[in-house]
Amino acid sequence: MAGLREEFDDIVDHRRVTTLFQPVVDLRTTRVIGYEALTRGPRGSSFEQPMKLFTYAYRVGRSAELDWVCRATAMRAALLNRMPPEVTLFLNAEPVSVGVDCPDDLLDTIVVGARQLSVVVELTERNLTHDPAGVLHAAFLARANGIGIAIDDVGAEPASLAMMPLVRPDVIKLDLSLIQNRPDLVVARTVNGVLAEVERTGATVLAEGIESPRHATMALAMGATLGQGWLYGRPAPLPHDWSSSAGAGTLTISHDPLSSRTPFEVVTAERPTRPANRQLLASMSRHLEYRAADPAEPSVLVACFQDARRFSPALAQRYASLAAASVMVATFAVDMPDEPADGVRGTALRADDPLARDWVVVVVGPHFGAALVARQPRPADDAPFDYAVTYERDLVIAAAQSLVRRIEA
Repeated sequence: MAGLREEFDDIVDHRRVTTLFQPVVDLRTTRVIGYEALTRGPRGSSFEQPMKLFTYAYRVGRSAELDWVCRATAMRAALLNRMPPEVTLFLNAEPVSVGVDCPDDLLDTIVVGARQLSVVVELTERNLTHDPAGVLHAAFLARANGIGIAIDDVGAEPASLAMMPLVRPDVIKLDLSLIQNRPDLVVARTVNGVLAEVERTGATVLAEGIESPRHATMALAMGATLGQGWLYGRPAPLPHDWSSSAGAGTLTISHDPLSSRTPFEVVTAERPTRPANRQLLASMSRHLEYRAADPAEPSVLVACFQDARRFSPALAQRYASLAAASVMVATFAVDMPDEPADGVRGTALRADDPLARDWVVVVVGPHFGAALVARQPRPADDAPFDYAVTYERDLVIAAAQSLVRRIEA
């Protein structure tokens, strides 16, 4: 074991990873529009395969540093080979590295690469379902810095479809199982969810694992316009001649301005309010909360309770049950603990935060979405609320995003 640790530390300490690049093509023309960077450990070492490398990095607590090393190595290769700006560089990223500063010796490469290259960061579907808050935080920071977002391996876990609208990826990468296996109800559900997101946002669909013309035909049928796989090229060093990519065109990257608006402000800018007492809002909230636990459509539930004292033991028990059946459940309130119930993510608000005046329940699923927002004009237990409800998908997602952006990874 000591020998493995020494070998691993030597690889990371001396930045001894290498990068190969697999082409991404336009499915209609087969013109190369980009390359995905794929990390390898030193040839012949115990960590030559990337899965072993990153699994061990997580085990010993060095995954964030390794992630920075891999990204910097890929960017350095792209810069040295003069990758043109119309060619997109796809980089895999681990959300855990978002909260960790880039090592000093890699910082110049990262800064220059981000400025001179067209970069899309790939966040895996595995992280989307296992660390949703970390993925959302990583996506918001990347987009704020002008970096595109891709969700990788979509289709491996259907629950990730609920997170997709909150991430709002520029590129959706279909898992190779969707392309290579016989279509079934699971495939149909995933494809329908992806196409709904494409229709709403204009995201680009990229199909992985294309090894034959039949796979390419299936990818086109599923809405993909880009493809990647052995049919178009195996991982290899970057080319020195970029003529095959001339005129390829660049991907459309979203640049969302950060907003400080609360969900109440987001929704009531478009919808009228009505007066209601606390009892009516509680009943309406329960109806929406139970939609988040629908096994046919796993969803994300985010809610604001003003003060943590209102998150009663009975409510905590209900939310723990909802968390067990949902993709993510997040709560906000003054003095809210980090985990107010099993599986529930908590975020504490300051007493002077405008959100502390609001009652909010937002549910986002692959196809269903609803938001209830309410605010007390004057702070008192018996004071009525002004409230609004919307099922308009873009408005619901905007309300949810205004909350989840406050979650710290």
